Amino acid sequence: MGYVLNLRKKVGHQPLVVAGAAMLAQNSVGKVLLVYRNDNHCWGLPAGSTEPGESVQQTARRELKEETGLTVGDLTLIDVFSGPKMHYRYPNGDVIDSVTVLYRGNTNGGELVKATDETSTAGFYELDALPEPLTPLTKWMLTGE
Repeated sequence: MGYVLNLRKKVGHQPLVVAGAAMLAQNSVGKVLLVYRNDNHCWGLPAGSTEPGESVQQTARRELKEETGLTVGDLTLIDVFSGPKMHYRYPNGDVIDSVTVLYRGNTNGGELVKATDETSTAGFYELDALPEPLTPLTKWMLTGE
């Protein structure tokens, strides 16, 4: 069980400031890897909260592997996202204000797993032909909207 889930047992749905990372993983032709999330029924980048003692780079790699089965080579920092657009209420009522570090990396190993505990499918998409709906956080990180 993760750090944030343990905190939720103590604070319920109260807003939490959560540090995390997201991965803009691209295949050899530049398509972006997205997962379809079971919790909010939206497409999003592989992402998650940083665990105690873990760097955000480790978080990005771990979440990519857990959610898709894939790995990437070198990471390139794209940006750090925070502020009002990173305020999010999950369908279960949990509220976060996320500080998310977005990395880009080229996939270089593993086998694409389409379904996990958190996701029902995964696939690669052109940046100008992303599936809908996107999570609000992913939409902002990828399109600026």
